[in-house]
Amino acid sequence: MRVIIAAAGTGGHINPGIAIANKIKEENKDSKIIFIGTTRGLENDLVPRAGYELKTIDAYGLSKEISIENLKKMLKTFKGLGEAKKIIKEFKPDIVIGTGGYICGATITEAHKLKIPTLLHESNAFPGKAVKMLAPKTDTILVSFKDAIPRIPKAKKIVYTGTPVKIRKKEYTKDEKEKIIKELKLNPEKPIILIFGGSQGAQKINEAILGIISNKLNKEYQLLWATGPKQYDIIKEKLEDRNINMDYIENTKIVPYIYNMEEVMNISDLIVSRSGAMTITEISNLGKPSILIPLPNVSGDHQTYNAKVLENEKAAIIIPDNELEAISLNKQIEEIVFDPKRVEEMGKNAHKVSTENVEEKIYKEIKKLLDEKREVKG
Repeated sequence: MRVIIAAAGTGGHINPGIAIANKIKEENKDSKIIFIGTTRGLENDLVPRAGYELKTIDAYGLSKEISIENLKKMLKTFKGLGEAKKIIKEFKPDIVIGTGGYICGATITEAHKLKIPTLLHESNAFPGKAVKMLAPKTDTILVSFKDAIPRIPKAKKIVYTGTPVKIRKKEYTKDEKEKIIKELKLNPEKPIILIFGGSQGAQKINEAILGIISNKLNKEYQLLWATGPKQYDIIKEKLEDRNINMDYIENTKIVPYIYNMEEVMNISDLIVSRSGAMTITEISNLGKPSILIPLPNVSGDHQTYNAKVLENEKAAIIIPDNELEAISLNKQIEEIVFDPKRVEEMGKNAHKVSTENVEEKIYKEIKKLLDEKREVKG
């Protein structure tokens, strides 16, 4: 099987693409897979690190705003169509797969023109502009959340599969859990609140947590706080300005980044985070209660729609970014973690959104599409 995967920009687009590639390789060891991306996004690190070749083209998200800069981007994006066509004709794929974002525009459009089977995977509950625009040209669209289905009315075929993520629910023994907690230098007897804002951190969330720490509001619960690498030194300086030593704060562990996220999410009692599609999927897989602060000013306000997937199941509380501050966040944390019945119910409700065997479902749809196209060719 020869496959092109278009994935660019953020981990939320690239990681599902890599997971799909890995599943294809697992099922068909002789498969040839390349990725198409840009020179600017995380794909330049993540794709080669995963062992796949990356080809780059010019592609940009187009804005309605009239400016010289946007005109330049538009011209480069049109140039990208030709670049995508050249790569597709040279590689001769059996299928072209896109995992969301503007990079899909050129690749799916050119594959469609060349009568090559196309498939898109949409991670967000509110589909992006590219997916909506490409829906009539795409043979199959896979979605992470059922809520997305009525929002792509022009799709030829939609299948609910979920999003492939690495993080899974683990059943630790009491001793195993205590060992992980003690390695974090935390107390197994107090609730653990995991705070993160994505790989780069989230300034508004960080400011609220600073307020909780400065006012010593977390006397009865513990914070495991990933600031994001870019904000770690800033947070350290702000704490020092308040005569607080980052390494010696009661009931608090502060790190720039969490590498053993599966372990940490599993042993946490409550998660406070942004609401990217992969985060929502991970929270539902683990069956954890959460407080979600959607990232504002993103295309289609998709993080709010993602968060509502859990809120509608009574599995999460949403706090708008502009309403987030230390006192209200602390109140919500205490209302959840000191009510064991609510923690359990929210966790069970979150798990209802979880989808099992995601990679298998996606691979099944890829095979089905290819088989259908072969039958038509006869």
